[in-house]
Amino acid sequence: MATAAQWIEGARPRTLPNAIAPVLAGTGAAASIEGAVWWKAVLALLVSLALIIGVNYANDYSDGIRGTDDVRVGPLRLVGQKLASPAAVKNAAIISLAIGAIFGLVLVIATAWWLLLVGAACLAGAWFYTGGSKPYGYSGFGELAVFVFFGLIGVLGTEFVQAERIEWAGLVLAIGVGAFSSAVLVANNLRDIPTDTESGKVTLAVKLGDPRTRTLHLALLAVPFIATLLLVVRTPWALVGLVAVPLAVRANAPVRSGKGGLELIPALRDSGLALLVWSAVSALALGIVG
Repeated sequence: MATAAQWIEGARPRTLPNAIAPVLAGTGAAASIEGAVWWKAVLALLVSLALIIGVNYANDYSDGIRGTDDVRVGPLRLVGQKLASPAAVKNAAIISLAIGAIFGLVLVIATAWWLLLVGAACLAGAWFYTGGSKPYGYSGFGELAVFVFFGLIGVLGTEFVQAERIEWAGLVLAIGVGAFSSAVLVANNLRDIPTDTESGKVTLAVKLGDPRTRTLHLALLAVPFIATLLLVVRTPWALVGLVAVPLAVRANAPVRSGKGGLELIPALRDSGLALLVWSAVSALALGIVG
């Protein structure tokens, strides 16, 4: 029987910046066009947090029953390490996703019915990342999905439910957030290349190989700062996004120095921290405009 602390660790709290950042960025984009609605921002945050916890438990369940997590060099896995039953972890995933769906339904009712389709796509994306007979996370599409769901949909969805329109600055923020979020997954999958190869999990990192995956991580970390320069067109305050550069450099340090295994954990942590800081200050800069 897993302890409460193990259940919390199994939810992978280090991934929470991936859920918080798009809501911050989307709210900043909405504020820049005088459309911020704070209760909707709070609901969007609850949806995002519930979905990422749900997808983390779903991944733990699906990877665990496939045996992918039998040999891990990364964080705790509830099913793979036999700390909790597969059924219990599956139920935790379903409950988390259902909570996200309920909060999302409130936003749908308050905004537009067609957002139901977006929500359904998010729920399907969460489950079939590693679930089902042909999980897309096992075919190299994980980074693309993260870019779409936690970048484009997360940021633009948050902007739309508040302002009920989308503007170019929101799209630029969405691209930056998506790139950062994908960088977190790239660092994770770089670490897992040996074990994923052995278990038959064909991630993008497995397809690209070690050297090109390291290059990809650097490229993804550069994208948000290009976005910062574009946002200067809206406001010179956008340059505050550059305060995240040292964090991005630190995040890439273990990757560019050839580290592997547990030595890549700081790359995950610092990529997420850079994401959170960049999103927060960039959102604040755009909010000043509004």
